[in-house]
Amino acid sequence: MALRNIRKDNDEILRKKCRVVDEINDRIRVLVEDMIETMYHEDGVGLAAPQVGILKRIAVVDVGEGVHVFINPEIIEESGSCIDVEGCLSLPGRQGEVERPAKIKVKALNEKGEEFELEAEGFFARAICHEVDHLNGILFTDKLVRNEEE
Repeated sequence: MALRNIRKDNDEILRKKCRVVDEINDRIRVLVEDMIETMYHEDGVGLAAPQVGILKRIAVVDVGEGVHVFINPEIIEESGSCIDVEGCLSLPGRQGEVERPAKIKVKALNEKGEEFELEAEGFFARAICHEVDHLNGILFTDKLVRNEEE
């Protein structure tokens, strides 16, 4: 396992759409482990592969209930709406209010290649949506309702 460098705000890779993971092999599993280690080292609650320079549809999230690995995630249901403050490891020092679904259902693969569906709400749902946005080249600043600096 190794720490990966976090790509910062004007890095063009953060604006690119990630490719689907076709095969979960040892390289993908090492990447997932590195992403988890990097997320914890940086005191983050989520990290997407493009944030470490890899254009693959992989994200990891831990909001305090244990780490969840999402490979090729798709949000298949969403309901409600809530506005809250977000930040991002790729945009240090920046925060702002973003509207997100209050509850979601996501379908993905885990690091063993097993498909699963998971329901999430509140902060967990927000973190998953934030990371899925990264996989589509979208940053939270693209969705600001209000900047914290205003």
